[in-house]
Amino acid sequence: MRTYFNLLLFLAVSNPTAIAEDSEEALLDEIVVSATRTESSIRDVARSISLVLKERIQNATQQLGLDEVLNGIPGLYMQNRYNFAQDLRVAIRGFGLRSSFGIRGIKIFVDDIPETLPDGQAQVDSIDLGSAERIEVLRGPASSLYGNASGGVISVVSELGGSESYVEAKLAGGELGYEKYQLKVAGRLNRVDYLFNASHQNFAGYREHSSSSGDLINSKVRWNIGAGDSLTIVFNHTDQPAEQDPGGIDAVQAAAEPRSAHAQNVLFNAGEALSQQRIGLVYRTDRLGGDLLLRNYYVWRDFANRLPFVGGGSVDLERFFYGVGAQYSLTELGSGRLKLIFGFDVERQDDDRRRFDNNQGVLGSLVFDQQEQVDSNGIYVQGHYKLGSKWSVNAGLRYDELQYMVTDRFLADGDDSGQRDFSEVSPSVSVSYRAGSSTVFASYSSSFETPTTTELANPDGSGGFSQTINPQTADNYELGFRGAKQKLSYELTLFQIDLEDELVPFELAAFPGRTFYSNAGSSSRTGVEMATSWVLGGGLSADVSYTWSEFEFDSFVDDDGNDFSGNSLPGLPRHFGYIGLHYESGKGVSATLESVYSGKLFANTANTVSVPAYAVANFRVSHEFTRGNWTLRPYLGINNLFGEHYNSNIRINAFGGRFYEPAPVRNLYAGIVVRFD
Repeated sequence: MRTYFNLLLFLAVSNPTAIAEDSEEALLDEIVVSATRTESSIRDVARSISLVLKERIQNATQQLGLDEVLNGIPGLYMQNRYNFAQDLRVAIRGFGLRSSFGIRGIKIFVDDIPETLPDGQAQVDSIDLGSAERIEVLRGPASSLYGNASGGVISVVSELGGSESYVEAKLAGGELGYEKYQLKVAGRLNRVDYLFNASHQNFAGYREHSSSSGDLINSKVRWNIGAGDSLTIVFNHTDQPAEQDPGGIDAVQAAAEPRSAHAQNVLFNAGEALSQQRIGLVYRTDRLGGDLLLRNYYVWRDFANRLPFVGGGSVDLERFFYGVGAQYSLTELGSGRLKLIFGFDVERQDDDRRRFDNNQGVLGSLVFDQQEQVDSNGIYVQGHYKLGSKWSVNAGLRYDELQYMVTDRFLADGDDSGQRDFSEVSPSVSVSYRAGSSTVFASYSSSFETPTTTELANPDGSGGFSQTINPQTADNYELGFRGAKQKLSYELTLFQIDLEDELVPFELAAFPGRTFYSNAGSSSRTGVEMATSWVLGGGLSADVSYTWSEFEFDSFVDDDGNDFSGNSLPGLPRHFGYIGLHYESGKGVSATLESVYSGKLFANTANTVSVPAYAVANFRVSHEFTRGNWTLRPYLGINNLFGEHYNSNIRINAFGGRFYEPAPVRNLYAGIVVRFD
């Protein structure tokens, strides 16, 4: 570890940006982020944060998943783009790593409205990349900001119409049965800015039994009531009636027949169907001596899932999630040196969960029926103080209470009703120093992460909540710096995370494809994250990021007496990185050649199964033509340019050695965007 600290010191001292230049300082001052609960220059944020803008998100991408546009962010590791029934697997510094479906341990926001439930579970199937303006990623624990399951934050901000209205249509298609149709309308009418985007997507998939289809509507309206007052209304609708799950397969089958599915998944027609609606209101005003933000939101989700076994293998879930929050900011205290933020969040999650027998894809008898309710209440305070022109100090404190209640309505096997209560205090503190055109920062932050309602399931198949699984807690320490020098911007961060009661997944023979959880004693995570962007000239630029991490169980003996102390956490490579070369001709031509590298990782907690390293290259190019009010942009993309054989997902601790989900070989897509202003 001493080597990495020496590297940091060397770069901090020897980097030529130590000489202050006003123009270079402005490069950082002009970049504004808001994932830290308030709009701030990235220069003043004493945390690791990354930003991706519209051009990178929308230009010539397929928009199948967030990993397409976030794969250059250090510390962020993603898998499972091609299995829509399991959703994207996202991990930030290892948080979220345990998830077998959906996202755990990471807060997801879309236009200030949470996609993450009070119990810590989130899905990204309703995120509309086709209308995303920017995505911010806050890396590392942030429970002092957002409470439960805040090992990191991903905040998506949708576009909004400006002074000129436009209509935009997109038509795209490609190999593997890829089809996408999109219509977008945006603009301004008097005091109202608006966006409406609708899309339909089909994807046959690379493997047997992996097809998907879905419709997505995303709209955003902002009413500029008056000077300093605005009301934003967002509405999102997602309908995905058929998402097939090919399942994991073993190494022999993956090598011989990578396009095949697990036979039991086909036999039981494994997969899911869902429909979700989200509506949110965000009001802002600065007329009360400070900045006041009020939010109110409602989410309805109907979900059906078929797992590849009989007993309780068909799941039916009706969910209602709603919440309110308020935040008040005082920014003009102490001659403008002090900023204070106060706020609260109140949320409730109501789930009606039923399980039926899955008789080879046919709905069978009811075997499980319970109502699950999660109440979450949190209050927080944040402070930012400038000590002169160079030093700044930040501190935060949050208190959360969560109550899990289950009412068993299937009493044939007894009454398993019960309750679990959790509470936690989450502090954070950081300091930053402006060194010319660079900023050096050090921070401490904590996080806690309760098991989700699904993860509290009893491994014996009975109802109710497990009384033996506890929340995991973490302490995060980081030291880093970021800066800009003429045509070069850069960041480097070192972090150390100490965890207690880490949640670890496992499978049982009686319930293949279903994941249960237990607590490890303690674990530690050490890592280095680096990213740089360089404008080379002649329309060329380059992005490079690299992450080294060492995640280990310090103390972990499972229920069977197996001692895994000293083993590496499965599912995450020690090394991963990204290289992207970009070209802009100035005459409408743009192209990107990128390579994503993932090092060797372990597929199980015992570290007896390793998955080899791989590197995947992708290419995309577009050409924009403008004639009067019309703009045309045809584009072409090639995924897995050199035909690398790798796995798009690894199922951690899967029973029977079925760890592998092979990824597609080289495949092409093309499309055209037509816009009328």
